[in-house]
Amino acid sequence: MSKREWIKKIAVIIIGSVIAAYGITLALYAGFGGATLAVLWQGISGTFHVSIGAASFIVAVIMILFVLIYDRSQIHIGTILYQIVYSLCVDLFAQMHVYSKYMWLNMLIMLVGIVLFAVGTGLYAAADLGRGSYEAVTFALAEKNHWQVKKVRMILDAAMVVIGVILGGKFGVCTVVTVIVSGPIIQFTVGRAKRIIKL
Repeated sequence: MSKREWIKKIAVIIIGSVIAAYGITLALYAGFGGATLAVLWQGISGTFHVSIGAASFIVAVIMILFVLIYDRSQIHIGTILYQIVYSLCVDLFAQMHVYSKYMWLNMLIMLVGIVLFAVGTGLYAAADLGRGSYEAVTFALAEKNHWQVKKVRMILDAAMVVIGVILGGKFGVCTVVTVIVSGPIIQFTVGRAKRIIKL
């Protein structure tokens, strides 16, 4: 890759990370539960008295360490850069959230947040400089053991939610909608970003 291509990819990762962090923060604080991993972050945050951003970073570090041992080919510079920017921005945006007393408006904010999260994640993925920590665990387990990715992800999602709820995280509408909506939006964004930005 040329220097220009590297700069373009790094810029896309940073922009995607910021958008994804803003989206997940909107969705998380709307009051309808959290996305799968966010349920775990909530549980860790409440149990160990750390910020949501710190909780997301702790989970990511554990996952990255696991993948480095299990299948390090899944890890690249984008994995680390995404997580640092993402976790810092989650805490930054968490201090800025403003919501309405009307449930329907908060529901709309949650939906916008989920869409932004998926778009940001798609942008990051389009740069193709390593998988996110959660995706790295998913693909490492699937590829090493010849399991289907969707089945591994379903099991991991269920495990994250169960552990998160045990620790005090909130399962709700946001959790379900994120699982249903985010995949197609991420896939669409990856395809469009690669064509438009020429990644």
